[in-house]
Amino acid sequence: MLAGAGSGVGTYAAALRDAIATLTDAPLILADDAPPVRYMRQRRWARALWPGARTARTAGAGRMIAPDIFRLAQIYVDVHRRLLPVQIPGPPGIMHWTYPVPLRVEGWANLYTVHDVIPLTHPDLSPIPAARHRRILDLIAASATRLVTVSQAARDEIVRVLACPADRVVDCGEAVTVTPADAPLPDGLVSGGYLLVVGSVEPRKNIARLCAAYAASGTTLPLVIVGKDGPEIASLAAALATPGVVRLPYLPPATLTALIGQARALLMPSLAEGFGLPVVEAMALGTPVLTSDHGALAETAGGAALLADPHDVSALAAAIRRIATDDALCADLAARGTVNAHRFTPARFGERLDALYRAVASAPA
Repeated sequence: MLAGAGSGVGTYAAALRDAIATLTDAPLILADDAPPVRYMRQRRWARALWPGARTARTAGAGRMIAPDIFRLAQIYVDVHRRLLPVQIPGPPGIMHWTYPVPLRVEGWANLYTVHDVIPLTHPDLSPIPAARHRRILDLIAASATRLVTVSQAARDEIVRVLACPADRVVDCGEAVTVTPADAPLPDGLVSGGYLLVVGSVEPRKNIARLCAAYAASGTTLPLVIVGKDGPEIASLAAALATPGVVRLPYLPPATLTALIGQARALLMPSLAEGFGLPVVEAMALGTPVLTSDHGALAETAGGAALLADPHDVSALAAAIRRIATDDALCADLAARGTVNAHRFTPARFGERLDALYRAVASAPA
């Protein structure tokens, strides 16, 4: 996950790593020392047949190495229908997996961050195979010391869908760190003169309805959509061809930050999210936000965004029209958003993690 720069899970993993470093003087990172491409899948299958635990070794600088452990675990869980056990030398501790991987450290408290259960609640909006993902989540839920998530909305869905005891699922939120950037804007864009959409370009982001609402709004501001092509991008070709829509690929962090900070508004009326990182990033930069009126996005927005029903094109069009033309509204949203973003500082994230880790460490074995 730490290698996933620019992704939501990668950003979360980096924030978790940084927070843990403030809570202990002996943090560890489990790395897989991934082999080269020539390491054949057939050999990995052969290694996965052995049912025993794998042992991690120390590698200096707070790193533990278990060769190929993450890829191996994905095969192991299919073969043995259980989580791959890992042994780490030394006294037991707390292992916080940043994603629901089919692994567990023997003798330790195992915490797993489950960002959402969208593959199970909205399988049509996720490329993750629902049945297999459910098997892994059920195994994790049965053995985890705690499941950790990033919003109360995500927590409620996890408890409901996985039938978990509510006291074993903890919302620790996220940490959002963003620094204003003075990088030049892409050609043709001027500060305050465009509406912005950030994220993987896929149906889950509600791109088709958003483009239809944009066309119906009558605004002359361009709608800039920036991000990597996501699943089913071909189905969005007509929407992306809407007059006034500007499609940009994934951009360097400084350019993206400048785009967010200088936008008239960020639009994120997604159909399903576990948190909504761009919402907080925009607010932290003083940019007004239009987002969905329910679920994790409305929760993350904290009453500081313009909300609309993501399924209602007319409602979205009216909201786009307002945010594109009402200067007083935008000033108010920017001010309230800046305050709301303080809920997600690294310090507050660290406090929530500290409380969780202390509770886990003091619980009876």
